[in-house]
Amino acid sequence: MFSSSIHHQIILCLLIISPIAFSRIFPTNQTLIFPLTTQNINNTSSTTLLQQRHLSSYPSIKIAFTHDVTLTVSLTAGSPPQHIKMVLDTGSELSWLYCKQSSAPTPIFDHAKSSSYVTLPCSSPACTTQTQDLPSPATCYKLANLCHVAVSYVDGSSLDGNLAQETFGIGSLTRPAMVFGCMDSSSSATSEEEDAETTTGLMGMNRGRLSFINQMGLSKFSYCISGSNSTGVLVLGDASLPPLKYSPLVTKTDRLPYWDRFAYTVRFEGIQVGSKLLPIPSSDFVPDHTGAGQTILDSGTQFTFLLDPVYNVLKTEFTEQTKSVLTVDPSYVFQTAMDLCFQVGSTKPDFSKLPTVSLMFTGAELTVSGEKLLYQVPGSGSEQKYCFTFGNSDLAGFEMFIIGNVHQQNVWMEYDIANEQVGFANDVRCDQASQLLGSRL
Repeated sequence: MFSSSIHHQIILCLLIISPIAFSRIFPTNQTLIFPLTTQNINNTSSTTLLQQRHLSSYPSIKIAFTHDVTLTVSLTAGSPPQHIKMVLDTGSELSWLYCKQSSAPTPIFDHAKSSSYVTLPCSSPACTTQTQDLPSPATCYKLANLCHVAVSYVDGSSLDGNLAQETFGIGSLTRPAMVFGCMDSSSSATSEEEDAETTTGLMGMNRGRLSFINQMGLSKFSYCISGSNSTGVLVLGDASLPPLKYSPLVTKTDRLPYWDRFAYTVRFEGIQVGSKLLPIPSSDFVPDHTGAGQTILDSGTQFTFLLDPVYNVLKTEFTEQTKSVLTVDPSYVFQTAMDLCFQVGSTKPDFSKLPTVSLMFTGAELTVSGEKLLYQVPGSGSEQKYCFTFGNSDLAGFEMFIIGNVHQQNVWMEYDIANEQVGFANDVRCDQASQLLGSRL
């Protein structure tokens, strides 16, 4: 997940409807469902920089959610349990909690009140070995024999603290000895008001060894994000899903400057607008020798970002096909990277007249249509402005293609870690999916 004010949050409210079992601790043949509601929030503060076992008997967690920047999971940590909210981030590995109050009104986890909290020494395997996969491996604070960890963000924000273990709980179920970062200090390039958080920390969900989903012992998760003012569902584990088309995950073991080895990476093959396949050379989608040009799926980033050569072809074709229904405002750029915006007036655009944009990956595609194509700029007044929901990665300072959560709405997304593939089912009513899954339990 990228950290920038152009991203919105997906708030994930976990309401346990049925018991679930965690690996090697509880029976593992049950399913857990969480209702997921959609809501808008005003917080646009920092999130995280992208960082670099099919077990069918393991549990499924189905959750209904809300969207606007990231997924926020309500759970507990510590003994006795303290209620916390963690951003669910498929683009990062290390989970962390604020453990000390910052200048901004951020909720914290008070580790001093927990009898199950354990700091990890410098000699622990998690410190010496497992953090080597992180963008910034842990270091040793020798004076106190503490494993020091730090994370940083593309907006200039950073946090640092110590690696620790704690018991995390979802409802009546617990998972002891989960490794996370207990963060004591932070800095931000944004104002205090903008940086104010309602979350206690972040839950890393990528493919790294220390990610939350790997520590839980799960090998598959999926979600269906609904549109505004409706509900969707998140599933951790196996579930009966609609027919999916799968795209293999691209894996590289070499350490490259611009390649995230643990992200959910797919092979981008083309873009179609309406019935027209865009004349983009296949080489424009292929990462170079540095890893730049990787295509990742990120539930924590709102919009989709394309590298400049690809973005400009799409921008030109979308403008041409919509010139009879949309008026371009060439003087307006939204948050530096969204430079195709439209002056709309007092009425909403006729979304039914917009062409469908299809993002084609190896074996599957993602279709973007209707309201998912335009974003209404907040506070634009009676003369409303809408911007194209594709941004320019080069303008944003990214060296990759990022498929954001707006374009994943009403698409069932399955991350099958064990089989190294991602599944897509387009045009799903995610609000109904949540209801159907809930009614089975």
